[in-house]
Amino acid sequence: MSLIDEIRVFHDEFTQIRRDLHAHPEPAFQETRTAKIITELLAAWGLEVHTGVGQTGVVGVLRGSAGKSRRAIGLRADIDALPMQEKTGLAHASTVPGAMHGCGHDGHTTILLYAAKWLSQQRDFAGTVNFIFQPAEELPPGGAKAMLDDGLFERFPCDEIYGLHNRPGLPLGHIGLTAGASSASSNSFEITLKGVGGHAAMPHKTVDPVVIGAEVVLALQTLISRHKNPDTAAVLSVTQFHAGDAYNVIPDEAVLKGTMRTFDMQLIDDIEAGMRCMVEMLPAMHGGSGTLNFERGYPVLLNHEPQRQFAIAVAETLFGKDHVDTHFPRRSGSEDFAYYLQKVPGCFAQLGIGNNTDGGQGVREVHHPCYDFNDEALPYGAAFWVSLVQAFFARR
Repeated sequence: MSLIDEIRVFHDEFTQIRRDLHAHPEPAFQETRTAKIITELLAAWGLEVHTGVGQTGVVGVLRGSAGKSRRAIGLRADIDALPMQEKTGLAHASTVPGAMHGCGHDGHTTILLYAAKWLSQQRDFAGTVNFIFQPAEELPPGGAKAMLDDGLFERFPCDEIYGLHNRPGLPLGHIGLTAGASSASSNSFEITLKGVGGHAAMPHKTVDPVVIGAEVVLALQTLISRHKNPDTAAVLSVTQFHAGDAYNVIPDEAVLKGTMRTFDMQLIDDIEAGMRCMVEMLPAMHGGSGTLNFERGYPVLLNHEPQRQFAIAVAETLFGKDHVDTHFPRRSGSEDFAYYLQKVPGCFAQLGIGNNTDGGQGVREVHHPCYDFNDEALPYGAAFWVSLVQAFFARR
């Protein structure tokens, strides 16, 4: 019997846990019920439990029984939900208006709990496993930073750390491991444009911030299409344009907001400098003024190659070589697991959950109101964590 089949014995139990978490989602830094459930389960399995790490985070510490060792590995799951309305209509759909586990963190949490229970019954290793249940992945500056600021690695040292994310569309029982940059840096900006308001019938007596804003939006696109090296991936999107309250009044202010993402940390400095130049110069040409507030978000998630190769070897042994994609494409989404990898070597994996379709409408990606985690993926994720831990401590 394979490890996956052995672990599948607990599948019904953990499916119920996952669906309970899904029905009671809690957004960033509000994960009190979720943390309580995690704490009670880990304690029942005999782990040393630490709560309130990074506000609402939980760390379960499991020490092996095969001798003393300072070696330690960290496994992380994010536990927060998204501030969005669910539209699945499922029996276990969200009972909280305006909150939904639309990114599968309920699945990630359950997978890590699944592995914790299994390993707590084995403990046939010398060393320590730190099960890190992190809040607020969806809200920059994020729960990873909050846990690090709370002394995560000083209190719970890790020689290596690993994380995973579910991936709709990647077949069930498959895993993807990206070389180098896996997720993009996410940065936000707010541009305030000042003009002179007035009657819409007399624009010549105004400095119209709407027109200035339209010009700024178009000009910003040249930072990507004409100022950036074509070999470097980046995206700059203006997602909000707020100005005016009446159809016949030219306002005196316009506010633009958006995001800038890239896999090149140096490029962030260049793009910000270019944005600041445009925001200051273009409005001035029309007699107005502009200011830029540029907020650095999550850094680029960079997998460490030795740990990626280790994870590949574990996954190929567990799932089969043809089920491991070692050239999995990087994603322009961001992930605050990147903060951990700036401190400790490790790797972030993509776990296939298959085509989680709804009524034949095709694959529901994460952040879709009809998305739901595929419970059939739970034992695959748990088996991967268990295998990773066993191989880590078996390694000399």
